Amino acid sequence: MQDRAAILRTALERRQALPVPGCHDALSAKVIEAAGFEAIQVSGFGLAGSLLGKPDVGLVDMKDVLDVTANIIRAVSIPVMADIDTGGGNALNAATVTGRLVAMGAAGVNIEDQIFPKRCGHMEGKQVISAEEMAGKVRAMADTRRRLGSNLVINARTDSYAVHGLNEAIRRANLYLEAGADMAFLDGIGTRADIEHAAREIHGLLSVNLMDAVTGVKTELIPIPELARLGIARVSIPVASIMVAHKALVDFFTDLHRSPTGILAGETHRLSSFKEYTGFVGLPEYRKLENEYLPAKAAALV
Repeated sequence: MQDRAAILRTALERRQALPVPGCHDALSAKVIEAAGFEAIQVSGFGLAGSLLGKPDVGLVDMKDVLDVTANIIRAVSIPVMADIDTGGGNALNAATVTGRLVAMGAAGVNIEDQIFPKRCGHMEGKQVISAEEMAGKVRAMADTRRRLGSNLVINARTDSYAVHGLNEAIRRANLYLEAGADMAFLDGIGTRADIEHAAREIHGLLSVNLMDAVTGVKTELIPIPELARLGIARVSIPVASIMVAHKALVDFFTDLHRSPTGILAGETHRLSSFKEYTGFVGLPEYRKLENEYLPAKAAALV
C-alpha cells in the first residue's frame, strides 16, 4: 500500500496551494476523488451536520469522528487528512488519537487551539487555550508520530486571529511549527493583505481556508493560482460538501412535497440515475464477486 502520508507531504512541500476539499462521509469523499482532487480532508463542520444534524460546536464524540474517518480512508485511494478538533482533551489524549490515526492510515491531521467545546472557525464567540498548552499537544503528537515511524502531516490550526489579532496568530503558528507541526493554519483570517503578511512571517508551510470556495465566508476569496504565487501550501475548502448536499436535498424534497402529483416525473436533471449511482458505489464489482463465490442459485437471487 502506498504511503499516503508521504504523498501528501510531498504535495504540500511544493507550496503550490494544493486544494484540499472537505468531505462529510465516505460517499462525498469518493465524489471529490472522482472529480480529480489530489487530497481530501474530513470536515468537522460536515460531520456535525451529517451525523447529528447539529452545528459545529463540539457535539460529535471522538469515537464517531474516528469511525467515520476510518470509513473515508477505506473508501478512497488519495490522502485523507483527519480533523480531531481540539484533540480529545489534553496532550496525552491528542497523542493517543494520533496513534489511532496512524494505525488507520490517515495521511494528515488538523488540530486546533480552541477551548473545548470548540466551534466552527467562522462562528462568533471563539476562545483559545494558551499557546504553551497547544504547543504541548503538538509535541506529544509529533513524538507519537516519530515513535511509530509515520509520515503523518500535523496541521496546527490557531483560532487566535479572531480573538487576539494577526500578530498573535503568527506568533502561535511559529511556536506550533517549532513544537513539531508540519503546517500552520490561521483560521478565520480576513484579508489578502493579512494572508500575504502571514505568508512572509510564518517559518514553515501555511494553509489558508476558503470555506465554501464560493463566498469565502469571513475570508477574502482569492483565486488559488494567486495563493500559489504567495507560496501557500494548502487551500482548505472544508464546508462545501455538506452545504451542497443540504441545498440539493432542500430543493428536491421541497419541490416534491409541493408537487400536485406527488412526483417529479421526467426531472432527471435533479439526480443521478439508479444505474449511475450503483455503478459509482461499485455494485457491478460486487455482482462479479457474487457470481464468482456464491452458489449459482444464490448468485441469481441477489
